[in-house]
Amino acid sequence: MKTTFNKLFILFFMGVIAFGCTNKEMESRIAKLEGKVAELETKNGSRALPSNPTTAAPVVEETKPDGPLPSFRFPEENFDFGTIKEGEVVNHSFTFTNSGDAPLIITSATASCGCTVPDWPKEPIAPGGTGVIKVQFNSQNKPGVQNKTVSITANTYPKVTRLNIKANVTKADNPL
Repeated sequence: MKTTFNKLFILFFMGVIAFGCTNKEMESRIAKLEGKVAELETKNGSRALPSNPTTAAPVVEETKPDGPLPSFRFPEENFDFGTIKEGEVVNHSFTFTNSGDAPLIITSATASCGCTVPDWPKEPIAPGGTGVIKVQFNSQNKPGVQNKTVSITANTYPKVTRLNIKANVTKADNPL
């Protein structure tokens, strides 16, 4: 996984240097790379955050704590908005159940891009209880295929769970 991510990272930046690109082209390429990384992580069953390939710090393996733990159970972890027009703001709600044996506490939810905004429950979710993570995507200046990831940090094992959204954004008509 780490090797694949590093190869994609290096290939991406070699392409940027070799061919150069506009800001919109760069954003599109970054979005595609984010999608490929998320796809690879999903295929490999990995939910932990990848290490930053630009740092020399060692990767610390997460150890499972003793005792009862909360656990996320999402009916869906991926959502495709389909084709939308550039400038549209779309929303999706990811419902989950705490299928563990302790209260679930979400400490943060962060998106891979500023165009994506997650909203999560701030109160603990009791075992067997349900909650909703709302994700809003603003497609302004985001033409092309967009793959965004929301990383949820909680008192679960593993600590980070990822949700993915996708959209095919068609360019807005430019008035003359």
